[in-house]
Amino acid sequence: MGYVKTLLGSEFTLSLSLAACSSNDSEKVSTEKETSQASTDVEKKTEQKEAAKEKTADKSKKKDKKELVDVKLDRAVDGYTIKVNYNGNVDTVCYLLIDTPETKKPNSCVQPHGEDSSKRNKELVNSGKLQLEFDKGDRRDKYGRLLAYVYADGKSVQETLLKEGLARVAYVYEPNTKYLDTYKKDEQAAKDKD
Repeated sequence: MGYVKTLLGSEFTLSLSLAACSSNDSEKVSTEKETSQASTDVEKKTEQKEAAKEKTADKSKKKDKKELVDVKLDRAVDGYTIKVNYNGNVDTVCYLLIDTPETKKPNSCVQPHGEDSSKRNKELVNSGKLQLEFDKGDRRDKYGRLLAYVYADGKSVQETLLKEGLARVAYVYEPNTKYLDTYKKDEQAAKDKD
């Protein structure tokens, strides 16, 4: 009987050992599956974050994308007004968000630097391909003039006039304020340079 007890004890110990081994193996497999699943989940989350970043970047690009309309210059009027051929008509364009010293205002004298801003505007709009960009608000003012951002060869005429100190930020009417912050910085930079 002692032999049977010993034998049974060995078998019992052996079965416990095997059960423990088998338990460890299944825990290892389970842990490996969990680790693999966690790794897959992290990869999916990373992919989702990257996709979200790409969508945000695409939206930002669309938001910043300029919708430019080609026009042909008829003539420059003053520092912030030109006449262009637009949709088969000659239209007056008043530059959005800026003002320059007066040169042609009825019952008014020519203001200091008015001739300089008019001359520079004429140089800019005659320098290449002319395009307009409209903002969200009304495209025309109460006088029937087109309200637009003006570009010559892709370069903003308004920004150039502001940076050179020949214009000031003015006539700010929501929602036509797309470049207001940029123009204010340009104006301040010109003031800082005197």
